[in-house]
Amino acid sequence: MARIALVGDRSPHVMSHTRIPLLLDALAARDGLVLDACWIPTGDAAAEAAAGTLARFDAVWVLPGSPYASEAGALAAIRVAREEGIPFLGTCGGFQHTLLEYARSVCGLDDVAHAENDPGARDLLIAPLACSLVGHEGLVRAEPGSLAEAALGAERSMERYHCNYGPAPRHLPALTAHGLRLSGHDEDGQARIAELPGHPFFLATLFQPELQGDTARPHPIIRALAAAAARHAAGRRRNGVGAGVGAGLAATPAASRSAG
Repeated sequence: MARIALVGDRSPHVMSHTRIPLLLDALAARDGLVLDACWIPTGDAAAEAAAGTLARFDAVWVLPGSPYASEAGALAAIRVAREEGIPFLGTCGGFQHTLLEYARSVCGLDDVAHAENDPGARDLLIAPLACSLVGHEGLVRAEPGSLAEAALGAERSMERYHCNYGPAPRHLPALTAHGLRLSGHDEDGQARIAELPGHPFFLATLFQPELQGDTARPHPIIRALAAAAARHAAGRRRNGVGAGVGAGLAATPAASRSAG
């Protein structure tokens, strides 16, 4: 069993949140990939990161549902996964904040902002889309040889969106110059997938793989994350490293211990 932190402000009104417990059940039933999930509100994530709790998970998934209660919490969770080599997935708002974290922490672009969180900011990395992608479905092409292509199992995939914000092109060269790979694009050439070469599993998508299908067959990217989490957990066991997650979270009443 692997442990996964679901970072986001859980709500019955966010469709992806309601589908995730069913997807986790399907992963266990169909693929034998059992994930012990813990929901962590963004308002608690920075403290969990500082306490070292997040670093003891086998995967971190920053979920849709922005604007988050705490931008800082979402960014802290992403940074822990990136720096500690923990398998990571960010979807929709998670994708947007992955780029934001990388721009600020790695590229030194301290003043870039997310328009949803700071609409009056002068330097937007994440800006309103010219055309909303709420309810949109579109083709995504993954670069050959990328983690995105391996996770998808194909070069081309039809994906579902539910977002109004995306990356502004002007700062993307700085991200790639500092090592981030924009490995998937839509038919207009807009970045839709980002990954970090050299990391065990670090993937972020503007689309929402959790919205695909009827929940009985988890999206290939979600299965790939679960498999990466299982490898991470197996590595801990081989190295004799105790997870210690349960003890850490027992002292955190605001953290929801179950995905169900």
